[in-house]
Amino acid sequence: MFGLSELAIILIVVAAVIAAKKLPELTRSAGKSARILKAEARATRDADEPGTPRVIQGETVKREDPGTGPRD
Repeated sequence: MFGLSELAIILIVVAAVIAAKKLPELTRSAGKSARILKAEARATRDADEPGTPRVIQGETVKREDPGTGPRD
């Protein structure tokens, strides 16, 4: 009847037909993942270079002295 290779080909074709609706979404998400991976690799490489300063945006918070806090 059917051999193992014929069944494998039939299963691949059936999976491709069923997954055809999801293919654009899958390729879009794969592209996003590739861009994120590339950006992270670039950031890691830039962080490893000793000559470049690392700047983190934030705001300064003034702390009260622990002895001068409100008392009950």
